[in-house]
Amino acid sequence: MTPPYRVGDELPPLEIPVTRTLIVAGAIASRDYQDVHHDAASAREKGSPDIFMNILTTNGLVGRYITDHFGPTAVLRKVAIRLGAPNYPGDVLRLTGRITELRTADASSADTSSDEVVDAVEAIEAVVQVTGGNGIGRHVTGTVAVTLPEPSAKRAGA
Repeated sequence: MTPPYRVGDELPPLEIPVTRTLIVAGAIASRDYQDVHHDAASAREKGSPDIFMNILTTNGLVGRYITDHFGPTAVLRKVAIRLGAPNYPGDVLRLTGRITELRTADASSADTSSDEVVDAVEAIEAVVQVTGGNGIGRHVTGTVAVTLPEPSAKRAGA
């Protein structure tokens, strides 16, 4: 069966309001207690106009963008990003993506106690080029590899 995706397919954009709460919550969730992510006065003392989003929050938002598009069975295999312009409160992060590669991926798993194949599911791995911009420029660029079980795949023995 032909996969439902093609190289060159564009993912619909996702716009995420960058709020002070999102920035602080992302820093806390990732245990990044650097003051520039929660204390505006400290951020200004260090040369920033305000607090700004950390890389781990951006990484999580990129992952969310991919899994929101491909669905709950999508498995992130690799997320590689590079930051540019900071995300400050009051701005909007707009993520876009394009499929740059599709390849067959091995999604089999085996029961190691009996060497019996539990699942023999053919899967497709998509490589997606992701970019994200805000009001001051390009915030993030990156590549995400994600495994997608084929819609026609059946469990072994079914």
